[in-house]
Amino acid sequence: MADLKRIKARIKALAQGSRTNVTIEEIEWVVFHLKQNGYKTKVRPAGDHQKPFTVEEQMFGVCTHRRGSTHLKRFYVDAFINAMIELGLYEED
Repeated sequence: MADLKRIKARIKALAQGSRTNVTIEEIEWVVFHLKQNGYKTKVRPAGDHQKPFTVEEQMFGVCTHRRGSTHLKRFYVDAFINAMIELGLYEED
């Protein structure tokens, strides 16, 4: 289990890196480890290519259908980062 400091470091790396090079597995890693640290989380498949996430009261969705690439569109990564900001897990500089 990753501690909260390591989770925040991973969120920071995703936010400050190229947001077009983020995979669904990286977001799932963060959500899984937040759950292990006592956050209420929910991940529901909403179809073949969509996953809505809930962490505490913050909701964001990710569409994994991007022909020819395993990377997510920047829009979905931005939604994830905004949810982490609202939860106080990341602060933009």
